[in-house]
Amino acid sequence: MFPLSAALLLPGGRMPLNVFEPRYLEMIDHAIGGDRVVGMIQPSLEGALRPDGEPELCAVGCAGRIATFAETGDGRYLISLQGICRFRIAEEMHVRTPFRQCRVLPFLGDLDEDKGAEDVNRPALLKAFRAYLEANNLEADWKSVSRAENATLVNALSMMSPYGAAEKQALLEAPDLKTRAETLIAITEMALARDREDFGSSLQ
Repeated sequence: MFPLSAALLLPGGRMPLNVFEPRYLEMIDHAIGGDRVVGMIQPSLEGALRPDGEPELCAVGCAGRIATFAETGDGRYLISLQGICRFRIAEEMHVRTPFRQCRVLPFLGDLDEDKGAEDVNRPALLKAFRAYLEANNLEADWKSVSRAENATLVNALSMMSPYGAAEKQALLEAPDLKTRAETLIAITEMALARDREDFGSSLQ
């Protein structure tokens, strides 16, 4: 398990990681020597700690396969994870490794990455995305966006969204692509509304 706050990996998505902490370097060595799978998960959103001081974990995370791996000259690993499927923790194992390991129940429906993609309200999603970019003076490669399939678009926008840990967990736990897209639209609209309120307040 790789606990990392506000990090979101979704099925089919690609997450780059800069690994430098010794126990996670050992974790990557362990994964490379086996099935190359790492579980990305967030620490408990409430900040709960175990008796040993380690954070409790959220119930749901996402398994990723190490797709690229490179060593740096200063002892770090640069890797990328390819999202496979989400999982729910069944139990945390008692292990001697410095990194944590869990038994998990996979969300097998995630293996069909396009399931429910036809139900996504693509125009509403793109409208919210465009409004966010304009509000923050950002640009996008609209040619690539227009070519992206619904599943790829929803998951990519969710992963790159600049929101906090609670919002990222809500996106992760959305039961299907349609709900994930609706959740992302709602979060984005709330963020835009807050920005407008903050801007209005600054002018008073």
